[in-house]
Amino acid sequence: MNLRTKVISLALLVNAVALTLASDWPQWHGPHRDNRSTETGLLKEWPSGGPRLLWSANSLGGGYSTPSFSQGRIYGMGYREADEVVWALDARDGKEIWSTPTRPAYREMGYAEGPRCTPTVDGEHLYVLGGAGNLACLETAGGRLVWQVDLVKEHGGNMMSGWGYSESPLVDGDRVVVTPGGPQGTMAAFDKRTGKRLWQTADLTDNAAYASIVIGTLAGERQYVQLTDAHVFGVAPADGRVLWRAPRGGRTAVIPTPVVHDDHVYVTSGYGIGCNLFHITKDGDAFAAKEVYANREMVNHHGSVVLIGEHLYGHSDARGWICQEFRTGKTVWAERRQLGKGALTYADGNLILRAEAGSGTVVLIAATPEGFVEKGRFDQPERSRKNSWPHPVVCDGRLYLRDQEVLLCYDLKP
Repeated sequence: MNLRTKVISLALLVNAVALTLASDWPQWHGPHRDNRSTETGLLKEWPSGGPRLLWSANSLGGGYSTPSFSQGRIYGMGYREADEVVWALDARDGKEIWSTPTRPAYREMGYAEGPRCTPTVDGEHLYVLGGAGNLACLETAGGRLVWQVDLVKEHGGNMMSGWGYSESPLVDGDRVVVTPGGPQGTMAAFDKRTGKRLWQTADLTDNAAYASIVIGTLAGERQYVQLTDAHVFGVAPADGRVLWRAPRGGRTAVIPTPVVHDDHVYVTSGYGIGCNLFHITKDGDAFAAKEVYANREMVNHHGSVVLIGEHLYGHSDARGWICQEFRTGKTVWAERRQLGKGALTYADGNLILRAEAGSGTVVLIAATPEGFVEKGRFDQPERSRKNSWPHPVVCDGRLYLRDQEVLLCYDLKP
């Protein structure tokens, strides 16, 4: 092999690895936790009956855990009999590679359906948070349990209400960060190798809600942004200092992930609360959070919202599916007749909406402030009797839908 051939072969290998990494969806709402896929070349319209079903996996165990995807594997969680289990599947055919029980299933408050955490994949390890508050690290290769800590018993964790922890852990550098809540501190960081606690926000002691942490740069400083039933706030990654906080009351269950954009933080929740936008500034070493607006245009229960350009898209309990101006909070369009309440994701210029009830209808619409422009729909087969709360995921040209025991894989390529 001559030098030129070696260089070309190396370039092809590097490109192949880059493409593989680019198509991964290794944590909750994707690589940047913004629920936006960067994939292109997908079907612009769906045929009658929807895209082609490639395979379905069964016997995953009950639960609402949205899967994550990395290096040709799919990771998720479920209840199998008396255990809470983490599993790995082969993305080619949905066949199980391994499964590992982490602790007994969390069945308090009559909650028996299963976990809701999306596993976070970080190289050779993955991290999960069980319903009872057990933060665990496992090996991706074979599922061996590396370490486990109890946020409630060991770190004073406490939830705002009794449906169990639902957060998906954030891995950042050498830290894995979660929200125990309670008197020892709302947010905490642990050494991702050992599980040793690095810091906990003793000066902020809100109870934990059901939202997941996002990383954002606000007023020039990188920070962790989170939402509870009492505040939205930013935390310094290195030491857990609370940089700013803004009062923002929630009710019953505060669930959707915050949206960080251009020195602003947008939050929304259900049960009649609505949405808020805060502008974050800094003067010297002091941060400040000023509320830009608060309204009930977007009352999002748990299907989340997606920011595309300067517009937000999601389902509002009061108005149906809406498009909302990010900076003003005004509704651009609303549609409640074409599809009921549910979750969504963005890929290649379109939004994929998934109804939580009934037939679990999935609809493709254009991501545009011009209106609800439908481009295809289908009803989910192998439908359970539970709500289809797991969010749709697009990865490697495929659409994935989790429904309790079942995971469906559809081909989105032309």
